[in-house]
Amino acid sequence: MDATQETYNYKVVKQFAVMTVVWGIVGMFVGVFIALQFVFPDMTHGIPWLSFGRLRPLHTNAVIFAFGGCGLFATSYYVVQRTCQVRLFSDKLAAFTFWGWQAVIVLAVITLPLGITTSKEYAELEWPIDILIALVWIAYAIVFFGTIAKRKVPHIYVANWFFGAFILAVALLHIVNSAALPATFLKSYSAYAGVQDAMIQWWYGHNAVGFFLTAGFLGMMYYFVPKQAQRPVYSYRLSVVHFWALIFVYMWAGPHHLHYTALPDWTQSVGMLFSLILLAPSWGGMINGIMTLSGAWHKLRTDPILKFLIVSLSFYGMSTFEGPMMSIKTVNALSHYTDWTIGHVHSGALGWVGFITIGSLYYLIPRMYGRTEMWSTKLITLHFWIATIGIVLYIAAMWISGVTQGLMWRAVNDDGTLTYTFVESTKASMPFYAIRVLGGLMYLAGMFLMLYNLIKTAAIGERVDARIPPVEAHAHA
Repeated sequence: MDATQETYNYKVVKQFAVMTVVWGIVGMFVGVFIALQFVFPDMTHGIPWLSFGRLRPLHTNAVIFAFGGCGLFATSYYVVQRTCQVRLFSDKLAAFTFWGWQAVIVLAVITLPLGITTSKEYAELEWPIDILIALVWIAYAIVFFGTIAKRKVPHIYVANWFFGAFILAVALLHIVNSAALPATFLKSYSAYAGVQDAMIQWWYGHNAVGFFLTAGFLGMMYYFVPKQAQRPVYSYRLSVVHFWALIFVYMWAGPHHLHYTALPDWTQSVGMLFSLILLAPSWGGMINGIMTLSGAWHKLRTDPILKFLIVSLSFYGMSTFEGPMMSIKTVNALSHYTDWTIGHVHSGALGWVGFITIGSLYYLIPRMYGRTEMWSTKLITLHFWIATIGIVLYIAAMWISGVTQGLMWRAVNDDGTLTYTFVESTKASMPFYAIRVLGGLMYLAGMFLMLYNLIKTAAIGERVDARIPPVEAHAHA
């Protein structure tokens, strides 16, 4: 066996890990900036490319696909090598996925503020960029599944099932929803029309949540929680049941985004039903992750990385209870179009996706620099508390604001006229918008602490490409 086959490819893992932190700061800074626009509406003096309508899709794309995406690339490349005990299938294709994905992000940073957009939620990028995304994703699939195909161990560890499902589903979702007819190099029209377009968009949109923001990060959970806790997964059988139930049910839940619209009523009801069923597999995953700490709960007192990982699972449980509840039509009648939805999204995004990624990276990053832990454990603890308080402020403010809006919009006088004008409901929300800014600033401050800790860890570390061990009885290396 030659030298390249005797080591893991940590270079691409390190590149993606570092850019996860960098893009996290960029995406969250844009989020705080547009949150400030709700408190100070005139702060950008009408500059079009700084308007909320243009920066909001930049924020969502940066946090989901730049921060979350780079985190998924980094962890999946690390986990698939460690659990299969082989080097990545192709170093050149892996390098292409890194540089290609960074190119996609930079193009998004340029085009979205200029107003070049398809106006499809989470799929705003125009057709040339969509083609680049597809090419990068196909290369990613080849690297990932090629690595699994040449594994040295007989079984495929459960984390790789979740990463694999996320890769396949996202390819399907992206290619179908992005089908468009180009009019010019920077303008296209959707291949679908009217309510069909909306239906396909929310099949894509909700499954971007279901596969990009859930299945992929459950892959992280099933590797890094057992590793950090130094305990085996609580139930391997539950993980397999959880996997198949989740990937089957999630695909059908999208219509709950379209309650009380032109979508046929029966379709809305099917979406609601599957959303409610989704509670079971979601909580199966949460319970499996948290119960992995059986016999190791005392570690939470002293281990801030474990705090990040376990609290992320708590937020996953809360978000996946709240989502099905909000999909019930009568609840949705109150919550739809309000800040309650914003609170729900961010409890999942900041609490689940953010924390599981941060915890996983705190485990992974020092190992990329030949160390067993980060430069400062105290900074990790500080990061945890600042970010946690920030999340609580953020989502509590949005919940209260959202319920207030929903109740004020529905209030009617005895003669049937509306009790409140829209501007009165906006005025009632203003204090909560200020609290949201504070919560967002705290979360962003935590990311700067992480960047500082990363820089210090890199400075005292060394270049490392760990040697692949001889085949062991257990692949969870």
